[in-house]
Amino acid sequence: MSTYRAFEVTGARNFALVTREVPTPPAGHVRLRVESCGVCHSDVLAVEGLRADPAQPIVPGHEVVGVIDAVGEGVSTWHVGDRVGVGFLNGHCGECPPCRRGDFVNCASQPQTGTTTDGGYAEVLVARSSGLVRIPDGLSSVDAAPLLCAGLTTFSALRRLDARPGALVAIQGIGGLGHLGIQYAARLGFRVAAIARGREKEQLSVELGASHYIDSSAEDPGSALQKLGGADAVIATAASGTSMTPLVPGLAPRGHMVVVGVAPDPLSISTPELVLGTRTVSGSLTGSSIENEDNLDFSNRFGIRPMVETMPLTQAPEAYERMMSGQARFRVVLDMTD
Repeated sequence: MSTYRAFEVTGARNFALVTREVPTPPAGHVRLRVESCGVCHSDVLAVEGLRADPAQPIVPGHEVVGVIDAVGEGVSTWHVGDRVGVGFLNGHCGECPPCRRGDFVNCASQPQTGTTTDGGYAEVLVARSSGLVRIPDGLSSVDAAPLLCAGLTTFSALRRLDARPGALVAIQGIGGLGHLGIQYAARLGFRVAAIARGREKEQLSVELGASHYIDSSAEDPGSALQKLGGADAVIATAASGTSMTPLVPGLAPRGHMVVVGVAPDPLSISTPELVLGTRTVSGSLTGSSIENEDNLDFSNRFGIRPMVETMPLTQAPEAYERMMSGQARFRVVLDMTD
């Protein structure tokens, strides 16, 4: 195949299905035949024109699984036929100050898949070899795709906690991130409290592993957490600073809230809430490629799977709209084999 199909975006939501020449991967890169690509809320950076130059065409998508069909010069660890994934971080440079200190997530010269470099709403993808993630046998490409970003984000946040087995960990927002966060937290040995608006997701939360459910529309979630003894940790996944604000008083002494949901409105915290109780609030950004392999291995061994809706590449604009509607349960995945 000398050409491939891809959805480019310019401006805001201006999708165009185009045909491109299949590229030769440059040094340090590989070329994938894409099998699946998750549709993530962070795709708004490309699709809504929130990039530095929205007039420049870009292919969105950063939860990509495919099979290597060509390797560039200098690539020795990866081979044609390997099934791999590419997440939001497209591979660290290995030379900037953060990389030299081993902080690959904060590499100063790292492309962002689907935002600053072409992503997976396409049949072909070129990626840095340092950003590749091995996909374990037994994990389908459709199931693996959302785990590369939504899964890794929640898994990494939970791994940052200094919490004992059996500690109360709250997962706020039972959506694309939260439904995976409950599964990870339960299998890591925590007692899980799920927090969402309404009772609609209560039964599902219990089935996923939650021991408690808090309806934030019916009671103050911070007070509800204190009735349970206080949360040793909260993973805040909802894209709403207003909904995160009442969770801080729900933390136990030395409790830690990790924010992974990127919200347009601010999170408000009073200084006594932090100082009196020695509480901590921090952010967490995804993880490195090797941490993503740990994530996929853990997910595979403990049966953690996303709930997905699949659509073909030709319906990528509709898939994006479905994700943005909030009606998807819970991740939308483009299946290139469909």
